[in-house]
Amino acid sequence: MSAAARVKKLALAAGFDLAGIAAVQPFEPERQALTDRINQGLFSGLPWFTTERAAVSTDPRALLPEARSIISLAMSYGAGEGPQGTVARYAWGEDYHDVLRRRLEVLRHSLAAEFGEIEARTFVDTGRLVDRAAAVRAGLGWYGKNTNLLNSRLGSWLFLAELVTTLELEPDRPTRQNCGHCHACIDVCPTGAIVAPYVVDNDRCISFLTIELRGPIPRHLRPLLGGYIFGCDLCQDVCPVNQQARPVEHQEFAFKGQLPAVAELAALLELDEEAFRQHFRGSAIKRAKRAGLLRNVAVALGNSSDPAAVAPLAAAMRSDPEPLVRGHAAWALGRLGGSAAEAALAEAIRTETDPYVREEIDFAAHPR
Repeated sequence: MSAAARVKKLALAAGFDLAGIAAVQPFEPERQALTDRINQGLFSGLPWFTTERAAVSTDPRALLPEARSIISLAMSYGAGEGPQGTVARYAWGEDYHDVLRRRLEVLRHSLAAEFGEIEARTFVDTGRLVDRAAAVRAGLGWYGKNTNLLNSRLGSWLFLAELVTTLELEPDRPTRQNCGHCHACIDVCPTGAIVAPYVVDNDRCISFLTIELRGPIPRHLRPLLGGYIFGCDLCQDVCPVNQQARPVEHQEFAFKGQLPAVAELAALLELDEEAFRQHFRGSAIKRAKRAGLLRNVAVALGNSSDPAAVAPLAAAMRSDPEPLVRGHAAWALGRLGGSAAEAALAEAIRTETDPYVREEIDFAAHPR
């Protein structure tokens, strides 16, 4: 058995569903694409994602100068049922960063036992390595037109991780599969974030708007978020490859029951900071922070057309400590409309002192 085959066997034993080997040469096409997207302003909402960062993340040897190989790994999160339309599937269970890091440590120890001490760096999503580029080069799948990685067996429901190592391994060949003429993911995106095949305007993506964005959601995009409060699965749900994907059960990623359906969203507006931390302990949802999540909840309730949402939104507009939450609650009341919402807005404008919230209340009461 070759060294590469032994590594893949150890990776599967450590709990990964896919494993492949990629060469460590720089990812030149991805570097150029990222540079172009940054210069076009498609990452303006992520000011830390600069051309300098793109250059480092596309050069594995900038991360480990003695690197000889990249072990590209994936775990599926495609099985099970959960709160459709409110929280992206990847956040239904335990925070995937923690799960994959544990598996990587198991694999690192197994490699040391098999090959002796080797130098290696591990990456899970937040590290400076273009993970999808490594996976494509390692033959784990191909780029979908929504820029996600697609695997013929497991679809795009994949968490990715990498181990950049000094171990010399025979690289795998990339697959020749592609999406052909399909454009279902482009057609379904409500915000038009997939501006062309393989090109995403990050600032319009619902995942960015509900997770990474720290300030107000642009008003013209709020109605397009529907009921989503954390991430979005729409472009994956319609993908024909995903509809035929084989489900793989990992208990860590199973729905834990703490995530609400649309009808239960209003209860989240009552969470204070400590209750938020307790409620979402061990979940990726905590990345949105309390203010961000409750901002999203207010927008989802505004889009719900449910008059029962008026009372909890009015309470949040009056008393939430975060102007971001109060402002979006005001917008949601304006979107729902009705005499009770109008009365709440009229009362709030008399006592609100924050300029941003006052402006949201005014817009909600007098849309233009």
